[in-house]
Amino acid sequence: MKKINIKISITAILLVGMVGILNINCSDDVLNQVNPNKLSPETFWRTEDDAQKGIIGAYSPFTNIWYYTRFEIFISDYRDDLVNGFNTSERTAVGYFSGTSDSNATRWCWQAMFQGVARANEVLFHVPTIEDPDFDANLKNNILGEAYFIRAFNYFNLLNSWRNVPIITLPSSEVDLFTVEQAAPEQVWEQIVSDLKQAQSLLPASWSSDQIGRATSGAATGLLGKAFLYQARYSEAKAEFAKVMDGSYELMEDYAHNFTEEFENNKESLFEIQLVADGKTAWGADAPNRGKGAAYQPDIAPKGYTNQNGMRINQWALDLFLDERTIGNEVDPRAYTTLFADNNETTTYQGKTLAFRTYNNATYAEAYPGGDTNVYANKWLDWEFNEHADSQDQGGWHGAGNNLRILRYADILLMFAEAEFMLNGSTQPALDAINEVRARVDMPEFTSITIQDIEDERIKELSLERTRYFDLLRWGKVKSRIVDNPEFKSESAGTNAYKPGREYIAIPQNDIDRTEWKQNDGY
Repeated sequence: MKKINIKISITAILLVGMVGILNINCSDDVLNQVNPNKLSPETFWRTEDDAQKGIIGAYSPFTNIWYYTRFEIFISDYRDDLVNGFNTSERTAVGYFSGTSDSNATRWCWQAMFQGVARANEVLFHVPTIEDPDFDANLKNNILGEAYFIRAFNYFNLLNSWRNVPIITLPSSEVDLFTVEQAAPEQVWEQIVSDLKQAQSLLPASWSSDQIGRATSGAATGLLGKAFLYQARYSEAKAEFAKVMDGSYELMEDYAHNFTEEFENNKESLFEIQLVADGKTAWGADAPNRGKGAAYQPDIAPKGYTNQNGMRINQWALDLFLDERTIGNEVDPRAYTTLFADNNETTTYQGKTLAFRTYNNATYAEAYPGGDTNVYANKWLDWEFNEHADSQDQGGWHGAGNNLRILRYADILLMFAEAEFMLNGSTQPALDAINEVRARVDMPEFTSITIQDIEDERIKELSLERTRYFDLLRWGKVKSRIVDNPEFKSESAGTNAYKPGREYIAIPQNDIDRTEWKQNDGY
């Protein structure tokens, strides 16, 4: 499938022509000319084409290097109990609870998220007023649904990372941003739910093949269920997940196919960030000629295969994989996709013999002939995919086009199992959902489950997919799992900097200084 390039900002075609100017003098009329080609809300939001450009511009911040192409990983995976980031820097600081309000690394993410909110607000404010007779009514609704989804998606991320955030639902021209107050988290959740319900009703179930990557009603429904689950509204969460479990989505036969460029936008994917191996390396993707590839890959690549500080995976994660065997008494196939470890076992899976490998198909012994004891990451590196090899440096900084999957059907099944368990215990529906995920990788069926089984399954299925830290946060386990285990952050600075409240990130100081906002607890 061809994926739509939704990485550009709002653009305009400038009129070019020869203009003869006679008898120019210094009169006010000449000096105060209005540029007829200058973009403004009054001149831009007039046609279907303008609406299309506007909504593509709202997607664009997702692929800014300040967001998912790179820096978002430092406020998600780098904060969890699997990742042990090397060295101390402002990038790794929030992972060991030492983030500051003047940190560029976190401020950039905050800005990119609010940029997405602002652009969605522009679409929602202006598109309903477009009177273009050629603007198809269904398409107009779809575009509005996309804007609701994008706004909710960004607020979901803002709320779960910063907690005390303002609700802004109008364009900046319509509101005094310096007087907007922070909202209670419950109010932000209400806004997210409201937006997702709107998106759910306005978005299509699918797009044409040349528009793959745009949000769908399934994506809105899945995220709505997740929003309810994060609020412990289990009945509502379960109901939304059940809508997704109607046959519209399926698990891929091969687990690894969810993390390669070859199989992106597949039948398991509800929403993913559309990345492109375009050969561009300039910072930021929200402008022409900026890189739109997976620039975060060097931040998870094994030592020796990256020019960044990098990280390792804590040993307990590998042990969790090795503690349970497949029905053929082999290692869980997901271990090889997720990790790179000093282990010589193999597993037969989907007609292949799996083993721990990294870039250049190197074994652990080949990668570290002098010896090493660390476990490293492997998911997303896509070292077997060679279509864009000419635009990638072998074994290092890859501007890969491998899409980042944000919400998968396997996650829906596991969240359904969790919601059902919290409501009714170890019922057959909960077992069926979790066992469907396990059957894909030849793991034995559960005949009963505990909440710990569900939590462990989420680690095996979803590690390094920007979910683990937020699972710990919503379960109230950040302190017990991370703070009380300083060895999990031993490669940086331990966890001595922790103070209650630092489960969340410090609100950027620039915004504190310009408003009446209160800084988060612990800072």
